[in-house]
Amino acid sequence: MKRLAVLAGRYARLVKIEHSVFALPFAYVGLFLAAGGWPGLGKFLLLTVAMVAVRSYSMAMNRLADLTFDRENPRTKRRELVTGEVGVPGAVMFTAGCAALFVAACAGLNTLCLALSPVVLVWAGFYSLTKRFTWMCHFILGSVLGLSPVAGWLAFEPAFSVRAVLFGLGVTFWTAGFDILYACQDVEFDRQHGLRSVPARFGLGAALAFSSLAHVNAVIFYALAGWAAGLSWFYFLFFTASAGLLLIEHLILSENDLSRVNMAFFTINGVVAAGLGLGVLLDIFV
Repeated sequence: MKRLAVLAGRYARLVKIEHSVFALPFAYVGLFLAAGGWPGLGKFLLLTVAMVAVRSYSMAMNRLADLTFDRENPRTKRRELVTGEVGVPGAVMFTAGCAALFVAACAGLNTLCLALSPVVLVWAGFYSLTKRFTWMCHFILGSVLGLSPVAGWLAFEPAFSVRAVLFGLGVTFWTAGFDILYACQDVEFDRQHGLRSVPARFGLGAALAFSSLAHVNAVIFYALAGWAAGLSWFYFLFFTASAGLLLIEHLILSENDLSRVNMAFFTINGVVAAGLGLGVLLDIFV
């Protein structure tokens, strides 16, 4: 059991399982809005399994695709595939297992989710290759996470909704914005190795401006989503706090000081995701 726990911990670190906090709350937003309340334990558990599985699949694909670069980048040399804590064959099997688990969970939800599951897997895996040919990679990653509220909605109601799409657009721009900030750490490495990113293409100053603009768009779409969903002051109270946190995120970073980028990337954005999700749930149930 101890050996199994150690192995599980290695794979959890490989895919940074804690980063599920970015997408999972928005999947619940879609699910609970579609249900107008508690969707039932079965739907809730199947959606949770599907979201964790597809996110783990996507991250493992990314680690495998970037292994050559991770071995050379000083910032990533301690990643599990680089150090050998997780072997490549094991990572490939883990990736395939996550994909299979995702499809199985989608099959348990409804026919539309099952039919769309291969499309989601292709798109989630495709992101890992985009830094090789386009600086728009951040927005492609954003679109992957942006599927979360739509997926949550479809899990309960197999029909597309403007409300879920508006939340999805908010997630898309929000994710792109913080991913651009994260990429600022690797600007010189990316340039030297021919990798595309907004910081590598346009410089740090422009990257910070791109990120700010993306987050302005995110705030607009989150507001429109709340209005379209008929949410009240409960949601907009948390929405206002989240907008303030995004402002703080940009105030603590500058072209000459990126020392707090990890706090901006994980801590602040984790609170934003959880806060918006909580705001929607309170609005529905209170």
